[in-house]
Amino acid sequence: MTAHQTTLRFPTGQAGFSNITREVQAVVAESGISIGLCTVFVQHTSASLVIQENADPAVLRDLEAWMSDVVPQSRRWEHDDEGPDDMPAHVRSALTKTSESIPVRDGHLVLGIWQALYLWEHRRRSHTRSVVVHVQG
Repeated sequence: MTAHQTTLRFPTGQAGFSNITREVQAVVAESGISIGLCTVFVQHTSASLVIQENADPAVLRDLEAWMSDVVPQSRRWEHDDEGPDDMPAHVRSALTKTSESIPVRDGHLVLGIWQALYLWEHRRRSHTRSVVVHVQG
């Protein structure tokens, strides 16, 4: 059994999705692991990871709009030390995921044809997010 791990950093411009599939795939290729499992973990409590459709950008816009309805910034939140978007970002992260596991076959992520891995920034201003990529096989 071999393992390879690295931390990637992604600047986010604002709330929304960043496709990080290519960068994670590069780590898988660098690992030299042909068959195994890739675990991706975001080290933040106000951002998340999701596997979603990569063909129609309307899917991502609809997800963001739905999440805005479910977790509005306008709600009165007790925790607001870092601004009005902070607590809603924590709730959004709790409703989604901080990690994803993707099989590796022939040195490639085994994603479906319409799938991509996205970092979902829940804060309204830019941040730099750390994502740990662990490949084992």
